[in-house]
Amino acid sequence: MKSIKNRRAEHDYYILQKIEAGIVLTGSEIKSIRAGNVNFRDSYAKIEDGECWLYNLHISPWGKSAHFVPDPSRKRKLLLHKREIIRLKSKVEEQGMTLIPLELKINEKGLCKVILALAKGKKIYDKRESLRREAIERDRERG
Repeated sequence: MKSIKNRRAEHDYYILQKIEAGIVLTGSEIKSIRAGNVNFRDSYAKIEDGECWLYNLHISPWGKSAHFVPDPSRKRKLLLHKREIIRLKSKVEEQGMTLIPLELKINEKGLCKVILALAKGKKIYDKRESLRREAIERDRERG
């Protein structure tokens, strides 16, 4: 099982809940994901008209693609149950949270899944505090 992680997510956000969703892709995009040609920078999910969409996830074009090359940063539909979408929409609107992609993975069946996080943004001083905590843990492990 192959997975690509968004390493900046835990640095910039408090992760409150994780949700697994399917994603609608074209054939050349899945090949690029398998090759690891994905950039999570500034990507987020948004709920519009009862559907969940993923924005700014950059999937580089597959090099051997012959004719149809989709836009690398186009919006992509996420596949979630209706009740999950309604629950997420209420949390995002009422509590000021955001939906960010944490990980892209390919399961045993060859399907691509996105691990979404319901997250709350960190302030600058919170980021400094978490960096300090990580440095202390690293020092403990060394000696």
